[in-house]
Amino acid sequence: MWTKESLHICPDPGKSSGKLISIAPAEGMLEYLGFDVHLLKQGEELHSTNDTTETCIVLISGKIGFACDGVPVGQTDYRASPFDRRPWAFYASCKSSWRVTAEADSEIAVCSAPAQNQRKPFMVKPDDVAVETRGTGSNVRHVIDLMPAEKDIADRLLVLEAITPEGNSSSYPPHKHDKDNLPEESRLEETYYYHIEPDSGFAFQRVYNASGDLDVAMTPGDGDLIIVPEGYHPVCAPHGCELYYLNAMAGPKRVWKTTVHPDFLWLST
Repeated sequence: MWTKESLHICPDPGKSSGKLISIAPAEGMLEYLGFDVHLLKQGEELHSTNDTTETCIVLISGKIGFACDGVPVGQTDYRASPFDRRPWAFYASCKSSWRVTAEADSEIAVCSAPAQNQRKPFMVKPDDVAVETRGTGSNVRHVIDLMPAEKDIADRLLVLEAITPEGNSSSYPPHKHDKDNLPEESRLEETYYYHIEPDSGFAFQRVYNASGDLDVAMTPGDGDLIIVPEGYHPVCAPHGCELYYLNAMAGPKRVWKTTVHPDFLWLST
């Protein structure tokens, strides 16, 4: 049974470097999706070998260089904050090794999922993606799709950033993607990694299903992670709090199809 404690992951408040958050399918939390957050001091490196997984590394803030199989792929500019809407990311497929080098103190997220196909590594730069404004009224959010579902660039991973202005809802109307029932709905596990401006602020997020055996309301703060294993998962930004979240998703198929809660079909997305 999922509980608030298992869905709401908080970083170690005493750590100023190293791994802050880590979830992995092998640990029984999820079947497909892994997600880590690291703080790197200038000059530090992070490296790993992907045997049966693919990886998307997202620069939250700072400046990094990235190499795959010993070959440099690219270096970012400095990103002062995830709120600047200037995303940088790197992809490494299975059967490859990768290395991140911090050119300044940096925060990075490492999204991962099982994979079988070896692909070329690539870099996502700010000029490669657009900021899409979704919703109307008080349901506005600004979305940057780093790994769009319509592009054949990965086996399972879907990754995007979103900014929700104060007083607005997001991931709303409530929708879900927990059934492998294409073309109507796809099964995708999901994580929400938050930063909040100001960092003393918080968000509201509810994760619930139709049967009622999952219904958890949470108030994630700056640097917190929310796991969405199934069910509906709307988000709200209180007055005075601007929300950034990084979404990672993975499932049996790399397809994003959602079902809106029947009570909210009358609302515009």
